[in-house]
Parts: sequence; C-alpha cells; structure tokens
Amino acid sequence: MVDVEALIGIARRQWRVVALASAAGIALGLAYIVTAVPIYTSSINVLIDRGNGQLANQLSSIGDGSVLLDDEASVLSQVEVFGSDTIALAVVDKLDLMNDPNFNASSNGLLSSTLGAIRSVANISNWFGADSSEPVDEEVARQNAARRLVRSLEVTRVGRTYVLEIEYSSPSADLAAKIANAFGDAYLIDKLNSKYEATRRASGWLQERIAELRQRSLDTDLAVQRFRTANGLVAAGSVLVADQQLSELNSALIVAQSDTARAQARLEQIQQIVTSGVSDAIVTDVLGSSVSNELRQKYLDASRRQAQISARLGENHAQAVRLRGEMAEYQRLMFEELSRIAESYKSDLDVARAREKALAESVAQATGISASANETQVQLRELEREAETYKNLYQTFLQRYQEAVQRQSFPVTEARVITRATPSGSPSEPKKPMVLALFVALGAAIGSGIGAYREFRDRFFRTGDQVRESLNAEFLGMIPLVPTRNSGHDGITESKAIAKSNPVMRHVLDQPLSSFAETLRSAKLAVDLALTNRATKIIGVVSSLPGEGKSTVAVNFAQLLANQGNRTILVDGDLRNPGATRAIGRHADAGLLEALLDRASPSSVFLHDPVTRLGFLPAVIRHRVPHSSELLASASMRNLLQTLSGQADYIVVDLPPLGPVVDARAIASQIDGFIFVAEWGRTARKVAKQLLDDEHEIRGKCLGVILNKVDQEKMKLYRSYGSSEYYHSRYASYYREA
Repeated sequence: MVDVEALIGIARRQWRVVALASAAGIALGLAYIVTAVPIYTSSINVLIDRGNGQLANQLSSIGDGSVLLDDEASVLSQVEVFGSDTIALAVVDKLDLMNDPNFNASSNGLLSSTLGAIRSVANISNWFGADSSEPVDEEVARQNAARRLVRSLEVTRVGRTYVLEIEYSSPSADLAAKIANAFGDAYLIDKLNSKYEATRRASGWLQERIAELRQRSLDTDLAVQRFRTANGLVAAGSVLVADQQLSELNSALIVAQSDTARAQARLEQIQQIVTSGVSDAIVTDVLGSSVSNELRQKYLDASRRQAQISARLGENHAQAVRLRGEMAEYQRLMFEELSRIAESYKSDLDVARAREKALAESVAQATGISASANETQVQLRELEREAETYKNLYQTFLQRYQEAVQRQSFPVTEARVITRATPSGSPSEPKKPMVLALFVALGAAIGSGIGAYREFRDRFFRTGDQVRESLNAEFLGMIPLVPTRNSGHDGITESKAIAKSNPVMRHVLDQPLSSFAETLRSAKLAVDLALTNRATKIIGVVSSLPGEGKSTVAVNFAQLLANQGNRTILVDGDLRNPGATRAIGRHADAGLLEALLDRASPSSVFLHDPVTRLGFLPAVIRHRVPHSSELLASASMRNLLQTLSGQADYIVVDLPPLGPVVDARAIASQIDGFIFVAEWGRTARKVAKQLLDDEHEIRGKCLGVILNKVDQEKMKLYRSYGSSEYYHSRYASYYREA
C-alpha cells in the first residue's frame, strides 16, 4: 500500500526545493519565450483520390499487383513518401532553397544558440576536426538542405479519411507557405512519374515476355502436330478417324444383327408352314408371288365347282373326283412354291449372317485401334493443354501490352490537392502558455527528483521509530538543539569549583521543566529500572562519532542526578579528546591520569559544584596518551571505580565515541549500563547499527538511545500520525522554557 502520510511528509520537507526548481523553470521558460525566434506554420491538404484510381484501373490494368489505397497501411505509406529524399530534393531544386537567405537563416533563439555554442565547445572532436571554412560539395549541400526540410515537415492523416495534411514550419510565413505548396506539387509529379515509370517498365517486361510466349506457343503447337503424325492420330474435325469409323461400324453391326434376326424369323415361320402342311397359312412373299396367287385362285375355283357338283350330283361323281384331283395338284404346287420361297429365305439368312460376322470382325479390329489411340491420347491431351495454355497467355499478355502502351499516355494520378497553403498571420511557435507550463513542469520534476534524492540520501536518525527499528534499542527521548553561548566570564569562583562559563552545560538546572530535562529524567528512570540491584550505578555515555554532544549530555545528566539529591560523580573518561573537561574543568591541574598513574587521591583532584554538590573527575591532558584503552581497562581504573563507588550513588563516565577508538570497549566490563547518544539529522543509522553490532557487550548493556541536537522546527516535518513526535505540540503545556 502507498503510505500517503509518508508522501505528504516528504512533500512538506522538500517543498522549498521543488518551489526553487519550479521558479528556475519559470525563469528559463520566460527567457526562452523572450529569445525564441517565432515560427510560422502553413499546411496543405492532399486527397488520395479513389475515384481517379478506379478510372485508371478500369482504363488500363497491367496486372502489376497495384490496388486502390483502401487500407491504412497504404495511406500511411504515402505519409512516408512525403518525407523521402526524392520529394525533398525536388522541393530544394524547384525553390532554389540553397540560395534562399530566409531558408538558410538560423531559427535558433538566444537560449538555443547559447546551448549550441556550449555543446560545440564541449565536443572535443570539433577541436581536432577539419576546418569548417573548406568549401562544401554541392551534392552534400543539397542533401543537407533536404534533411533540414524534412526536419521541419510534418505529415499526418486526417482522422480515418484519405486526406493527408502537410505542415511546414519556418521563421518566414511566406517561405513556409511556398515550401508546403511545393511539397504538394512535388508529390503529385512524383506520383505521375512513378506511374509512368512503372508502366514503362511493365511494357518492357511484357515485350520480353510476349516474345518468349510466342515462341513457346509455336513450339507446343508444333509438338502436338508431330505427336499426332507419329502416332497416327488423324482427326476429322474434332474426332479421330478411328473413333468415327468405330462408331459407324457399330451402327452397321447393329443393323446387320437386326437383319439376321428378321431373316431367321421369316425362315423359321415358312419352314413351320411347310412342315405343318397348312395351305391356309400365308406369308408376305406368297402374297407378292404371282405363281402362288394364280395357283391359289385355281385351287379356290376347283374347290367351289367341286362343292357345287358334289352337292348336286354327289361326291362320287366323276366330275367331282376329277376336281378333287386338280385341287390336290394345285395344293402340291403351292407347297413347292413355299419351299422355293423358304430356300430364298435361307439364302437371305446366310447372307445376313455372313455380313454380321464381317462387321463384328471389323468392329473388334476398330475397337483395338481406338483403345490404343485412347492411351496415346492421354499424352496428346497433355500436349494440347500445354499448347492451349501458352496460346491463352500469349493472347492475354499481348492484350495487356497494348493496354500498357495506351496507359503511358494517360496522365491520371490517385492524388490531388484540395487545399493550398497560405501564409500564416500568427506564429505557431513558441506556444507561450504551453512552453511556460512545460518549463514549470520540468522544473517541478527536477525539483521532485532532487527532493526524492535528498530523501533517499537522508539516512540519519530523525524519529524515535527509526531508533527502535534500526538499533532495536529503547528510545529515551529527544534533546532539543540549544544554542551555544558564553556567559561572558570564565565561571570559575574557586580552583576546586566547576566552571560555569558555558550555560549549555547547566541547561538541565536552568530549565528544569524543559523537554531537555524531561529526556534526561527518562534516562534516569531507565537506569533505575534496569539497575535496581546496584548500590552504585556506573553509567557510561557513548556515541558513534565525535561532535554528537555526548559530553553535554553526560554533564547535564550528572547535574540532574546530583540536583535530585543523589551522590553523583562525573568522570571524564575521554583521554583523547576530553570535551567535558574543556567545558567545565579547563582550569584543573590534575585529574584522572594522576589518579591512575601517580596514585593520587581522587578527592584531591575532584572539582565540585557548590549548588548540586556534583563531583567531577576531569582528564587533564598535557600530552597525547597513546595507551588510553589500556589505562581504562587497567586494574588501577577498576580500583578507582570501586573507590568512587563507596562515595557515590551514581557514577557517570563520559567515554570516547565508538567509531574512532576502542576505549569504550576496553572499559565496557566495568560499566553497569550505557546511554547511547546520536545526533539528530547527522548520525547515519547504518554506522550506529554497525558499531553497536560490533560491540556486543556495549549493546547488551545499552539502556537506551537519546537523540541530541534536535531542530524543533524541522522536527515538525517528520511527524507521522500516532508517533510521539506527532503529539509534541500537545506536550508543550507540560514544558516551560525560560
């Protein structure tokens, strides 16, 4: 989750940086607006005309894959064409821009020119480059002019339409309009030239392709004819002769089979009549025979007369008998005639069968020839298809070639200008409100970045929560920053008295109801709670680095203890840099070193506070002590502390910082508890944690941490809801600062 309260706190702490950067941005923006050269922009609208494109496609399509500009990619491709070298160089040449003073004039303002000069000077390669006064090649100058043109050109598509808006910006309004119009004209000319060139190239390619297809068509047609001749595939129209013959033979065979069946039926019928002896049976050929008809007529006459005579004279009459004999003879003759007709039927049947057999043999032979021809025709049809394909291609390409030739003289382009550019009456750049807003935003962004960097680099102790999180130690409180000042005199009333020249060293006595004193009372409470079984409590005051105010804390803490009626002794244990001695005992002649080295009596070197009865054992250093850690860890120091324990309830030892020397570690075994002092906003959390982690014994005996030199005004910016600092204003009624 985003800690909104933390972000608000960061903004409160860094707003001055952001405001300063924003003000600088406003100043730079105003300077840019004042010094910038005004830029004028003119625009021309070009329509990608679909109607003309359709007309051109209908009149002549050479099959080159060209399509109407119906998709977005095609329209955007035209946008890129405007920025091409071809169009730009055409505009340069048309308007003679290389010799135009308005075009070659610098468009940089004072601010831009200054920055450019600085970059030029800072570019080391320019120091050793060729002399810029050397003449420049004309082609290079044209290319440079074209690049300058393209940099000031902007081509955009108007919505989802087929309209392109071409804008050109220049310090001269007239020049901007001229160049914009020149770009439109150059684009149209380029479209016509490209269409003509494409058509010309297509015509040339078609000519080569037509010659090739003509030869291939002739070759394939000749191959078909040679294959027909080699395989005997003679055709009558669209049908092979063999297939036509087979069809005719099949038809004749069917007729022959029908004739044979008819002759067979006639023969069988007449044979049946002859065999049965029925004279009344009639066949077609009998009716058509004059002999048979005459015999039958005679037979019928004789039969009629015989019937009449038999009816009148009786059957046995001689005349009746004679007529019956004639009837029998007539009947015999009729059957003989039927037999003769039967023989002719048999002869016709034999002829029909012979013809049918011959036709069947011919059909079988023609079928074999046709089957063989059909197998060969597979290859023939493949050759014919190939020949037909090349023939069609040849005709198609020939037609397209004629159309391409016609298209070369048809000047239709797919674009046209719908709005010409005119000189602008007001400059388009700089956009003053936008520029000013941009510089303000840029300044605010830079200020925010600097503020964020400062926050990121702020790795010091600011709040009690940071103390608890980083050091995992009890937070005893904050001591506000007290201005250091002199009382105007040395503060020495007698040789054995504590000096009072520095009021800061007696602040806890002068301001007993202040937050300063309350923090030290919190430290005393922590000492009493942690060391309840100690008759004499030996308290060491340490810090991470020099200058964090541990001596001030040690002196005031000892004064607080003594002022409460406790027998208290303050020992300056910093034998390298005795800050407490310099503050309240600089007039002492002897001190800790004499007590340790010369076995001097502690009471003889004590300094006393006549008000609080605080005893102070100073450290008088006349020369550097290289073995200070050995002295503090020595048996003499142990004996000294034991001696002092019999004379006091609290012994406060002002020890050297943990970072520079190991003195505090050397005496740690003789100290009952440590109070760790960290300077607010100056002591890095990492170094304090690392030093305490390295000093295990000191960490184990650490009673708490005091943040010293707290700036109360700045501290307001680090308050978070629910923290002790958040309610500091409500605590104020309990504190009194004189």
